[in-house]
Amino acid sequence: MKDVFSVKEAKQKIEYFCSYQERCHEEVVSKLRSMKMDSEEIDEIMVHLIASNFLNEERFASSYARGKHRIKHWGKIRIVNELKFKKISQTLINIALKEITPEEYSATFHTLADRHWESIRETNTLKKKKKFCDYMLRRGFEGNLVFEKAKELEGLGRG
Repeated sequence: MKDVFSVKEAKQKIEYFCSYQERCHEEVVSKLRSMKMDSEEIDEIMVHLIASNFLNEERFASSYARGKHRIKHWGKIRIVNELKFKKISQTLINIALKEITPEEYSATFHTLADRHWESIRETNTLKKKKKFCDYMLRRGFEGNLVFEKAKELEGLGRG
């Protein structure tokens, strides 16, 4: 990668960067900084990207939420935290979460929970329950859902 880019070259590079995957403003600004662009150039390029619809935080947030839930099986808490980390506004986070229907969320949660419970090779029920809960909470599922499911699975004699 060369050290100095003209604004025109940087725009082309960043347009490509934004076109093959949805990006948030934070990622793009960071990429432009790594290309040694100054604040004015960054502002100019950002305005161009937004006006040309290469960059759209609502679209990014929605795509991110859908993808992380469907592909990585993340719960809402983890999705929200990761979006906040990317400096996405609460309004856009709320819009993004609507991409995941309650039915889909529930189905993913139960499928993942059942699969994980079965995969834990632990004879001590208490330890098994702890491993299960830790895993599901790390995935970003709500505590009340996780603990209820753990009780249900333990109660089914699947311990």
